[in-house]
Amino acid sequence: MKLSIIIPTLNEADRIESLIRHIRETAGPALHEIVIADGGSTDQTRSVAKRAGASVVECARRGRAVQMNRGAKHASGDLLYFLHADSYPPQEFVKQINRAIQSGADAGCFQLRFDNPHPLLRFYSWFTRFDLDFFRYGDQSLFIRNTVYRKLNGFDESLMLMEDHEFVRRIKKAGGQFQIIDDAVVTSSRKYKNNGVIRLQFIFTILMMLYYFGASQDTLIHLYTSLVRS
Repeated sequence: MKLSIIIPTLNEADRIESLIRHIRETAGPALHEIVIADGGSTDQTRSVAKRAGASVVECARRGRAVQMNRGAKHASGDLLYFLHADSYPPQEFVKQINRAIQSGADAGCFQLRFDNPHPLLRFYSWFTRFDLDFFRYGDQSLFIRNTVYRKLNGFDESLMLMEDHEFVRRIKKAGGQFQIIDDAVVTSSRKYKNNGVIRLQFIFTILMMLYYFGASQDTLIHLYTSLVRS
């Protein structure tokens, strides 16, 4: 099955070439395309990505849901794989995704590991092995059959936060088979470095709980932008 990888970006010129190179070195012949969905970068993200061999789609507005949907609209693979620009999939991720699909999965993700051996970060990531919606994060990446993605109309573009989480819940609610692969995506710990390991996880937990209790996107965005140092 042909695999389309979709990466939403915003000012990722310093890391996007390395990620694209990693993908090309590990994906093999099943890789159909890499689509960069850019949200208006003011650095050289788009030109760097093009030189590295990716297709670049410029989005009218930023926001992961908008960007990922825009990228998916231009993708033609049988499988869509949504990946954050600061996350690296494991060496055999294509084979692992294909095995999951062949076993009946409609969608799924990997577990999570940080690029920092801090004990608390290892503890946080340990929970991502469990099939509980509370522990589903966009950093884990997401693969899905293109037909299933289109049937569900993709990500909810009214969400600036929790868009990945909401989409996973909708996949399951529609009866889709969701599989967590027993391997990990390695993601950047830069936000934890900037905000403190305990402090940032506390903020994320509060935001998740407020989301579950029905807090508006305006409330969540206000708290995020007020508390999280970028």
